[in-house]
Amino acid sequence: METTSIGFIGGGRITRIFLTAYKNVSKSFKEILVFDPQEAVLSALKSKFPEIHTSSTDLSSVTAADIVFLAVHPPVMMETLAKIRDHVKPDSILVSLAPKLTIQKMSEGLGGFSNLARINPSASSIINQGINPVCFSPLMSDDRKAQLTEIMKPLGAFPEVAESKIEAYAMISAMGHTYFWPQIEKLRALAVSFGMDESEAKSVISEMLSGTTETLFKSGLTFSEVVDLVPVKPLAEVEQTIAGYYDHYLISLYQKIKP
Repeated sequence: METTSIGFIGGGRITRIFLTAYKNVSKSFKEILVFDPQEAVLSALKSKFPEIHTSSTDLSSVTAADIVFLAVHPPVMMETLAKIRDHVKPDSILVSLAPKLTIQKMSEGLGGFSNLARINPSASSIINQGINPVCFSPLMSDDRKAQLTEIMKPLGAFPEVAESKIEAYAMISAMGHTYFWPQIEKLRALAVSFGMDESEAKSVISEMLSGTTETLFKSGLTFSEVVDLVPVKPLAEVEQTIAGYYDHYLISLYQKIKP
């Protein structure tokens, strides 16, 4: 019988990703509690996960859970911590899913509470294949770390990283999907227009992308040598322009989300 309860402050996309990952593998909990001030958000979530308990008015109800995920944006994190400060159980684990706010700042906002962790979740956790880096409070016990690690297993990889790297992971493993999805979708559409059927196009593109990264990172060749493996490069004229977009948009965003 499952003895751990979990709670989410915020019922948006990240909570939906977590709950879908658990549902995929039939992972159950003693109780799942979700708070969100918007009834429409809670209704949509409960329609997909009828087993959850929701509230749009009682924020403290979620803090009764053994593990509480703070699925709120950085600008409202300190305000949220102030509201739950007097309701958090001493043996609970609080997990921030947001960039920017450090464990030290969170602890200060909670009056010295130390069972804290930060996780940067990944969209692909929705199919149990995410990259979800974690950093723990230096004061958290090994037992608490193991408890959270067990809860996160269904979502995919769960590497422990230095807190100073959490925002870098946010830019690469969390937002990285968005850099490629439009290109991949366009490639799928072109493959179909060139004569492939839908399933064939998806299979070929998936395997090609896997081979692309494996060749670049594991062949033992330099970048120039890898590039030289393919004689025809249809997008060569715009490669520098695309690289410039990465510098322009990603570097500035990284600076904004760093503590």
